[in-house]
Amino acid sequence: MNRCRHPDHPHCTVWVMPGEPACAHGHLQPETTAPAEPALPATLDTAPLPFGGPVAAPAALRPYLHVSGFDPRAAGGRQVLKLELRGMPPDCAAQVALLANSHLELENGERHSFNRTVRGEWLPVFLEFSSRGREHGQYRIEVELHSRLGGVSTSARTWIATLLILAPRADASLNEIHQTFLATHKNVRVHADDASIARVQARTGGGRVDIDVSASNAGIAHLDLDARAGKIDLGFSSIAWDEELLEIDVPLEAAVHPCPASTACLVLREASDIGGPRYLRLFALDEVVIGRSEPGAIEADIRLMHHGASGPVLGGLTRRISSRHALIRRARAGFEIEDVSRYGLLVNGAWPGKHRPSALRPGMRIELTASIPGVAVLEVTAVLSNGILLHRCDAGIDHEAFYLIDPQRGVSTAARMTALGLPPLFHHDGGFWHLDPQSGAETALTPTMDTQGLAGWPAGARFAARPYPEYRSGPATLVLRAQERAAASERSAEKVRA
Repeated sequence: MNRCRHPDHPHCTVWVMPGEPACAHGHLQPETTAPAEPALPATLDTAPLPFGGPVAAPAALRPYLHVSGFDPRAAGGRQVLKLELRGMPPDCAAQVALLANSHLELENGERHSFNRTVRGEWLPVFLEFSSRGREHGQYRIEVELHSRLGGVSTSARTWIATLLILAPRADASLNEIHQTFLATHKNVRVHADDASIARVQARTGGGRVDIDVSASNAGIAHLDLDARAGKIDLGFSSIAWDEELLEIDVPLEAAVHPCPASTACLVLREASDIGGPRYLRLFALDEVVIGRSEPGAIEADIRLMHHGASGPVLGGLTRRISSRHALIRRARAGFEIEDVSRYGLLVNGAWPGKHRPSALRPGMRIELTASIPGVAVLEVTAVLSNGILLHRCDAGIDHEAFYLIDPQRGVSTAARMTALGLPPLFHHDGGFWHLDPQSGAETALTPTMDTQGLAGWPAGARFAARPYPEYRSGPATLVLRAQERAAASERSAEKVRA
């Protein structure tokens, strides 16, 4: 390292790493002229190009995560990792989903998202975890990053990385912690940020020490190296490092779907007779919002109403469902639900806590709300390879069911869907498709298509390109029609009694 060499700031004593364009105070460093290399024989393939020849373009910056804030001394306690996304390609989505999975206790759920500002910078993600009650040793935090443009699955790109977190013994000394960490991490970088202190004391013992120490925002970095024989002793407040992201999904050439949609509906029965749900709502979203159904409501994707003996009831107990009551999203290990409401919800009779995601399993019951039972009750009918199926198990059991499809997984569990009495569906290229279980043929679904020849398609069912096709002028129309049907039934009963 060299001290700052800016000619206009001769009193700056900040150390600058080789290759850095500026010091920590922002002083630009003069360019260094590299010593001339000996000329190579012209017969070699590496011979210099003649003057004016093509120059190789610099290698593109590969995306990586900058991880900071890790303190291995906090054994058994709660920690926060700051994840910064860097080097992302300019053609990726403005929001990149982050899925995290670990045997450590993740305090704020598995799903997060990086958001890009208008200046092109990525806002950091703070990942909270705890090693409370865990055996000492190393633990993995496996992360996946998903970028998808415009809801089209064929434009999806996926990156993966694995973070190694050291959970030391509760009685481990600071020197033991640092030696264990340095034995498993290369190119360690020590950062002092926000008035913190980073201190490194090392005895090389004739070997090589490769440590990057930096300080910013009134931080202090102290480096003490000598050549005496012995081990390396390090002392610093936090550890930061870069983790390279490996891309595993390459975007394919996107096809054009004749009816692009991320939400839709299968109208299984036009009449309101008994015999299963009348509407199967389809949602191909990264995150589905469950909320109250009312005129002008736009926050919720799944819009629920309380159902009575005569049908849906817009007022009354429906008001006990918040406009944003719960979130259902895909986590790394499956689907999870998070309570974000005012009135709460119950999962298998227990309140999971507000903003505490709970994993969904087949047979689970979701009750909205926690204070008044029976307002709206959903049951997890099946968890499939590309989605989750929810049925109402309250008075609205014959009205609707919900199929939440993961738009990033194009393979549908055809046999399982057929066993449930539903057509095998999936979502890609920005729209919904039907998969023939026998031939494997994929058919794009549109409202005007003829569905009679589709294998496994329910008789009389039709596809609608919106999730609530019965709403013509708002939810009040549905309630009015339900009240009219109830009044007509009552008049018919009176005639029979007369």
